[in-house]
Amino acid sequence: MNIAESNAEFPPWLLPLWQRMTIDFDRLPHAILLSGPAGSGKRQFAERLAQRLLCGSPGADGFACGQCPSCKWFLDANHPDMHRMVPESAEEDDAEGEDTADSGKKEKKKSDQIRIEQVRDMQGLLAVSGHQGGRRIVLIDPAEAMNVPTANALLKSLEEPPIDAVFLLVSHVPRRLLPTIRSRCQVWPFPKPDVETASKWLKQTGAKNAEALLGFASGLPLQAVELAQGPLGEARARFARDMAELTKNDPLKLAGEWEAWLKSKSAQDVGLSLWMLISWLQRWLADGAQLALGGSTRFFKDFEPALQQAAAGRGAAWITCYNELAAYRKVAQHPLNQRLFLEDVLLRVARGTTK
Repeated sequence: MNIAESNAEFPPWLLPLWQRMTIDFDRLPHAILLSGPAGSGKRQFAERLAQRLLCGSPGADGFACGQCPSCKWFLDANHPDMHRMVPESAEEDDAEGEDTADSGKKEKKKSDQIRIEQVRDMQGLLAVSGHQGGRRIVLIDPAEAMNVPTANALLKSLEEPPIDAVFLLVSHVPRRLLPTIRSRCQVWPFPKPDVETASKWLKQTGAKNAEALLGFASGLPLQAVELAQGPLGEARARFARDMAELTKNDPLKLAGEWEAWLKSKSAQDVGLSLWMLISWLQRWLADGAQLALGGSTRFFKDFEPALQQAAAGRGAAWITCYNELAAYRKVAQHPLNQRLFLEDVLLRVARGTTK
């Protein structure tokens, strides 16, 4: 969901926090840490809050009007008083599609960190008055992408904030932030919504397999929507189909196919990694073990028949295999040889789940 959508479509589990915020809107702290798991709605909330802080004619419901010049600048992503600090890898490539003299050279991998130069640029912008003489907003997302030098550079601005500056820090893993950063922010937690609220909202979005995808997303509805509508959901479906046919196919051949898959542009564009595949594999084994022991699936409900058939009468074996895979997951981010690693994992799973 993006900020251009109507306020009526604002995720309902975020409304209580929004309503509490609007009561003391004029006394908001200068630094807010929006903390919670990915997919809980922090980014949507932060965007709406930033737009509201800059809006010239907010509505009675506390949301930005969406019509004033400030809102139009914001929605066009060119508001002069809105400063975003994101990793280089998350920034849009403005030169995409343009011919350059270096077009034949291998593109340098973009950094996943927020650089100290971005903080210095932001501090320079905040040193002068705002375009409209009102608030200036700094949105840092995700805040844990700051390394120690970057965080220390930001700390000065948090300790001595410029007049009318509001810092919004979005963090999926707040424990990775420096304690000094956390201590200078007011923390707003974003827990995941209850299952009933999440399921109802998902169905209203028209998402297919809403119940199955919500389970796979650990109850986080925005992650479930991404799975339902984006290429990551297609990757999940491919993974499940491959696992359903594992006993019929050659694990070594599948390891080669997965290695090529992980190196493909489509996989890299959605953030598919070896660690993620191993995580999905653990979920597959957990669901199979649950079914074999008379329970129900949680992560792959839409593939329950295939899991039921594969795991029938083998609950203990699937549990053992699941536990053994925990060791693989620890080293999946830095395998010495990705192909050999995949071969070892898939051979182990193929043998371990057929006992």
